[in-house]
This record gives sequence, structure tokens and C-alpha cells, in this order.
Amino acid sequence: MIRTLNVDLGDRSYPIHIGAGALDRLDVGSRRCLIVTNETIAPLYLTRLLQRLPDADVCELPDGESHKTLTTAGAIVDRLADGGFHRDSLVIALGGGVIGDIAGFAAAMYHRGIDFIQIPTTLLAMVDSSVGGKTGVNHRAGKNLLGAFHQPLQVLADLDLLATLPPREYAAGLAEVVKYAALGDLAMLGWLESRVEALRAREPETLAEVVHRCCVAKARIVAADEREQGQRALLNLGHTFGHAIETSSGYGALLHGEAVAIGMVMAADLSQRLGWTAAEDVTRLRTLLDALSLPTTPPPIPADTFVSLMQRDKKVLNDQLRLVLLKPLGRAVISADVPMDLLRATLASAA
Repeated sequence: MIRTLNVDLGDRSYPIHIGAGALDRLDVGSRRCLIVTNETIAPLYLTRLLQRLPDADVCELPDGESHKTLTTAGAIVDRLADGGFHRDSLVIALGGGVIGDIAGFAAAMYHRGIDFIQIPTTLLAMVDSSVGGKTGVNHRAGKNLLGAFHQPLQVLADLDLLATLPPREYAAGLAEVVKYAALGDLAMLGWLESRVEALRAREPETLAEVVHRCCVAKARIVAADEREQGQRALLNLGHTFGHAIETSSGYGALLHGEAVAIGMVMAADLSQRLGWTAAEDVTRLRTLLDALSLPTTPPPIPADTFVSLMQRDKKVLNDQLRLVLLKPLGRAVISADVPMDLLRATLASAA
């Protein structure tokens, strides 16, 4: 069964199709297409896509977060320009979050924006990065520092594509699933806790429900705050800590979802120090992440380095560090008034 929901953004609205076989909903008409994928995904699913789009061009990139750069995005733009693609052409992102972000960013730049379609192949991309129009690349100064808001034409979350996802990549996607529960749906958190074994086993009905619930939550938030001027920032729970960890460790040393899992525990710890979250709720969050094979402790990073990297975060306004915290577990808030001594205490306790 294919479930379809809509991201309501007026003339930029688009459908998300979720379920086994969702790829069969792809219809590009007579438009010229460039499929952007990577060396890992291409041998697995490119042939299936080309059966539907036999005339499409292909841009195959190296795999990994370390290649999520302006240079790589520029290579896609070069391919579009050198190939004579026009404003009515279409970019199709076939891959995980890295491919979706790079391909979407290239599409946003080319001719000041051409259409693109997201075909996510990882759980993390299905539940989070493929929805909402955030595109971009990393910079040595920070994660996703260069980018644009550019909504896709549609998202095809075909659950069949998760069959080949390595266990570590799959677990990283579950971190973003837990994030949605922790920031705004305590009932969902309990549901996840009761289905740990089904999640670990990739039970099809459980997976379909997980992806649908997360996409519904994100679609609702994006429709209300497309450009992250308010509540959409709540989706960054764990990300300010996590991005600092990724930047310090070197992009790719930890998967994004792994860094987010660690960041959520650190955000919960800081929330407890502020008196907003109970100690047992911090333990509850850490226990669930542990059960899903996710890390909860950061690599060694000097506190001054950690703080410096966090202060480069895109959510910093007027030189104030803004953190997404829990008040309590199940309800996220944005705080710009966190005492530095408590932040440093969290960093020290996590080391």
C-alpha cells in the first residue's frame, strides 16, 4: 500500500509517496532528466530507475559526507551546463541525505532554480532530509553552511530501497525518528520503545508507520514555517551539538544520525541542569538510543573548541547561541538564555 500526503506550500506544494513500490509513481512526462546518484547506490538501483527513464543522463558521484562540498555541487552544475539542460529540465536525486542535499542545491543554483525530485534511499533521508526543501553543502567552518531553500517537485519514499541499507546507516536514520518523538510527541516515544525489536528487524508495517508519522510531522512544521523563522528550528533538536561534533571530527567520521543521537542526549542533559527535564527522562532517551544501536557519548573534543564550533551554528542570532532544548521530554523549546557554566558542565560530563 502506498500512503500519500501533501506538503502544503501553496504553489510550491508537493506530494510524498510512502511505501514499497513508491518509485513506480514517478512520472516526468517528456522532460529531460539528470539523475544524480553515487557509486554505492548506482549498482543497486540505477538500472531500475533507467528502465523508467531510458533517455536520462546520469551524474555519478563519490560516496560519503566528505564529498558534500561546493566543488561537488559545481560538478553537477557543470554537467547540466555542458549538457545543454534548460530551465524546463529536471534533476532527480537518487541516494541518501548527502545526494539529496547536493543535487537539490545544484538544482537551486542552475538557471536560478530548476525542478528536482527526491528519491531517498536511506531511512534518514526518508524521514527527514528529503522533505522540506533544505539543500546545501558543508564548509570547513561548519556543517551545511552553504545552501538554499528549494522545494522538490515530489518525494518518492520507496521502502523497498531500504533492503540494502547497511545496519549502521539504518540505525543513523532511527536517530532522526527518535528526534521527532522527543521534540513533540511523547506518545510516539512510547510507541517506539514498545517496538524496538520490530524496528531493529526492519519489520515492513512498522517501517511504513514510522516514515509516515515522521513525514506528517515534518510536513506540518514546514507548511507553517518554510524558511525556519520560528518553529521549524525545533527540528534541529540535537543538531547544534551534533554539527559541532561532525565538524570537529571531520565530516564522515561519524554519520549525521549518530552525531544527532549524541547531540540529543547532550541537549537533554543540559535541559536537566536547567531544571526543565527530569533525570529519569534523560536516562529514558539514552536507553532508547542505546537499544537502537546508536552512540550517546561524543568523541573527545576540548570544551573551548566545542563552544567555538557551536557559536558558528546557523541558529546564532545577534551573537547569541540559540539551542533547542527539552521542557520537558516530548516538548522542545528554543532557548537563547543558557548560562555558559551549565553548557560547559554538560560538555564536561559528556567527555
